[in-house]
Amino acid sequence: MNSKIKDFLRKYTMVIALVIVFILFCALTDGRLLFAQNMSNLMLQNGYVLVLACGMLLCILTGGNIDLSVGSVICFVGGVAAVLIGSKGFNPFITILLCLVIGLLVGVWQGYWIGYKRIPPFITTLAGMFIFRGFGRLVLDNKTVSIQNKSFLNVFTSYINIPGLDDGKKYSALIVGVLIACYIIFSTMRSRANKAKKGYRQNTAASDYSRAAVIAVVILWYCYKLYQYKGISVMLVWVVAICMIYNFITSKTAFGRYFYAIGGNEKATQLSGIDTNKVYFIAYTNMGLLAGLAGLLCAARVGSVNGSTGTSFEMDAIGSCFIGGASAYGGSGTVGGVVIGALLLGVINMGMSIMGIGDSWQYVVKGAVLLIAVVFDVISNRKSN
Repeated sequence: MNSKIKDFLRKYTMVIALVIVFILFCALTDGRLLFAQNMSNLMLQNGYVLVLACGMLLCILTGGNIDLSVGSVICFVGGVAAVLIGSKGFNPFITILLCLVIGLLVGVWQGYWIGYKRIPPFITTLAGMFIFRGFGRLVLDNKTVSIQNKSFLNVFTSYINIPGLDDGKKYSALIVGVLIACYIIFSTMRSRANKAKKGYRQNTAASDYSRAAVIAVVILWYCYKLYQYKGISVMLVWVVAICMIYNFITSKTAFGRYFYAIGGNEKATQLSGIDTNKVYFIAYTNMGLLAGLAGLLCAARVGSVNGSTGTSFEMDAIGSCFIGGASAYGGSGTVGGVVIGALLLGVINMGMSIMGIGDSWQYVVKGAVLLIAVVFDVISNRKSN
């Protein structure tokens, strides 16, 4: 097989898998997967996964480490929000800030033990999984607490509605889609021009523009689906903003490269003058903050919190990272890959739900997909070494 074809398949394996799975479930559900409401819900139902996965990626980059406590932190933070807003009548905006601070403090606590005392992340976060699940249930008093405060719910679950533009059909979704598509084409042109000016080696024009065109068409199609339903949700804005911020951090900043460097060779990274303890500390502190945000997103979407909220959410986040191409050994992985991995799991969940297949088989399929992705990564690493 031609080396270029091999490189293409290796680079876009998960994208190809996502397309195949999507087409498969479209056929198996007689096209119901493509309904506008389902396409809108695909992102909403996986919003918490994407937020968690962005933080989990930083942990994994440091050497294949994970955070097992994030599902319990979601229960704890969501429980605090539900009790303060639903039962005590606290100001929702102050509660949101307080909950984010709680998530941050949880991250600082775990980051301290992992980064500065070098307690293994698996043990530290496993302990955290039990501790914060217990705290969550204590806060909730082992009850289900609902949240009906409109101000709180609107911060996370409302839909963008521009007067005069979205009174009937949600034209703002189409406008946003066109603007993003134009930006993608423009940024591709600008990137190629800058590389040519500096004499850098780059892909062929056909390759770059074809890739940009495919992404632009997919975004336009998705925005058209949103236009047919309720438009752009605020939760989607939250998720996209988080993904863009962490994509910038990991791909455009020197600090973001530290995570990759530690995963590649921690000893060499230390010798180069980088404080690896601090990087570990920041990775898990950041994970706590994002778990706190995910707790708020989950509480707002469901409208209630109980002692089981967040169960196995950490597995969805970890699975999204590994399925999306993050190495089980650390040192490689991208936010774009994480998005692909989360969407692949989301399509599987939604497609099987539409078909009426129970949760048990959904777990079996997700586990099989995760195993295949990790096996592929391990085999690829062996061949490259």
